[in-house]
Amino acid sequence: MRLPLSFAALFLSVVLLQLSTGGVGPLDALSGFALDFTTTEIGLLGSAHFLGFFAGCWWAPRLMGSVGHSRAFAAFTALGAMGLIAHPLVPTPEAWAVFRLASGLSVAGAYTVIEAWLQAEVTNETRGRAMGAYRVADMGASLAAQLVIGVLEPAHYVSYNLLALLCCMALLPITLTRRRQPRTPAAPRLRPALAGARSPLAVAGVLTAALSSASFRMVGPVYGAEVGLAPDQIAFFLAAFVAGGALAQYPVGWIADRCDRRQVLIWLSVAAIASCVATATLTSLSPTGVMIMAAIFGLTTFPIYSIAASHAHDFAEDSERVELSAALMFWYAVGAIAAPSAAAALIEGFGPPALFTMIGLGHLALVIFGLIRRRARPATRRTAYVYAPRTSFLIGRLLSRQRTPRD
Repeated sequence: MRLPLSFAALFLSVVLLQLSTGGVGPLDALSGFALDFTTTEIGLLGSAHFLGFFAGCWWAPRLMGSVGHSRAFAAFTALGAMGLIAHPLVPTPEAWAVFRLASGLSVAGAYTVIEAWLQAEVTNETRGRAMGAYRVADMGASLAAQLVIGVLEPAHYVSYNLLALLCCMALLPITLTRRRQPRTPAAPRLRPALAGARSPLAVAGVLTAALSSASFRMVGPVYGAEVGLAPDQIAFFLAAFVAGGALAQYPVGWIADRCDRRQVLIWLSVAAIASCVATATLTSLSPTGVMIMAAIFGLTTFPIYSIAASHAHDFAEDSERVELSAALMFWYAVGAIAAPSAAAALIEGFGPPALFTMIGLGHLALVIFGLIRRRARPATRRTAYVYAPRTSFLIGRLLSRQRTPRD
């Protein structure tokens, strides 16, 4: 059975939205570098993005309930386009932080609408293929967004206008669809303590995932520039991280379904520490070597969020899965708000290797905590490993039926 044509509109909007908003982070970092922003100021831009993301995750379901899916999507997308267009008009770090708040709000809100619409359209027969196509569209566009940075001139109005055009184009597939808007789902209750109650290790895992991903994607371009990479090389440097993470999903998921997930988290973190140490100490690497290390870093760190989420769901009841997914997203957002600012401050104070030193120490803490938690209780109930996009508080509704307990 083929997927309904209405899914094509949703997936096309995902691709265009990701190409636009996925490119603004590295472009801002390189533009800030060109405009003589301090490294700390560049890090604050990344933190502002995730602060807006957190606010959008909370507000979007409520706005959908008031105005409907299409109008909410239009509002969030317009907000993102306005933030992009405004960048060249006021080139100061304080103003850009406000614009990045808008972009983070836009991303969270738009993804919330898309995932709510997708949840309303899928059936048991189409769920697996729909989610597979959604993951391919999202991750493929994320990879392409990093490569786009290689052809966009930093701190130039044309670069931001092109991203704004892509953001506006994301409006068309959803707002022009003839499909009737689905009923607005109730917003999941936000219970951060639920994640800690079900698995303290999962909370530590998603915080570590936020530390790794948010700091690398928002401040990584500064690291690349500091070690001498050209803008087109920085694009491949960031894309290597995403590609490594994408390649890791199947083999790591296969292992996580057959081994104690705490052990998988521990060994992935050990590998991440090794890649961080190598990247921080091998300062004479060629550009190709730096990109290979970025791919290894992505391979070892990108799956940690999904494994931690699967481990938490091993101890949850079916009725808790949606709220548990939202709680884990809450903790990820908290970590992602703090990580870019901390990473940037360390780079400014101690040089580029401090980025990977900080991330390595975070994974070392996860290893120690994981070893402690292995003695606390056995992992008895098992659910299927599911790749969990970090997109909205509603993603748990799409994934809940795939997390069927295994005997």
